[in-house]
Amino acid sequence: MPELNDHDQYVGDVVPGWETRLAPEPVMLEGRYLRVVPLTSAHYSDLFAAVCGPDDDPLWTYRPIAKPTSLANLWMHLAAVVDAPDDLTFAMVPTEGEGAGRAAGIASFMRVEPRTGQVEVAGVLLARTLQRTRAGTEAIHLLMRHAFEDLGYRRFEWKCDSLNEPSRRAARRLGFVYEGRFRNHMVTQGRNRDTDWFSVTDGEWPEVSAAHQAWLDPGNFDDDGQQLISLSSLIK
Repeated sequence: MPELNDHDQYVGDVVPGWETRLAPEPVMLEGRYLRVVPLTSAHYSDLFAAVCGPDDDPLWTYRPIAKPTSLANLWMHLAAVVDAPDDLTFAMVPTEGEGAGRAAGIASFMRVEPRTGQVEVAGVLLARTLQRTRAGTEAIHLLMRHAFEDLGYRRFEWKCDSLNEPSRRAARRLGFVYEGRFRNHMVTQGRNRDTDWFSVTDGEWPEVSAAHQAWLDPGNFDDDGQQLISLSSLIK
């Protein structure tokens, strides 16, 4: 219930003991099926093989640039991402399967606001071999857990092109709540982009985390690695 102040104005709840949080730093996050590590040039060649193949054009439809056609072009793109002063970009390195030990995706912490405790996961790019896998899901879980549990943030954001239906589905499956649409938000590859906003708050995180962990548990997969219970059914 909102509280009335001395001026008969409604004000938000008190956040007990709130202090500015630390900004994220390059760290390695270890999971069962995947490691999340700071992106460096040592990963660029693996990433070119993983996301720039002849059938990978759809992976780049909603990104700021079209699919790079050479390692040199990808190198320049990723070097600029790594050098962005306000962002922190990670490589996703599976520890199981044929691609074990080789980077197969990236994601960045952006819009980092330590003063208010919010951060966005952005620029998520997963190789087709990492999509719809427990390793791919675990990558986002590890980043969320780090933000909420290690850094003490209050809000974790996900944004995507409103026409990017796979990203919208992924957000909901992972437990993010839809917040609305920013119209005419960007121009991407010469086209208009309306942006859909999703978030998870620190109050929602314990339940979302429990659902993630239940789904990621090895007992939830058969001998062929197929899920027994879907994550969507575990998310309330």
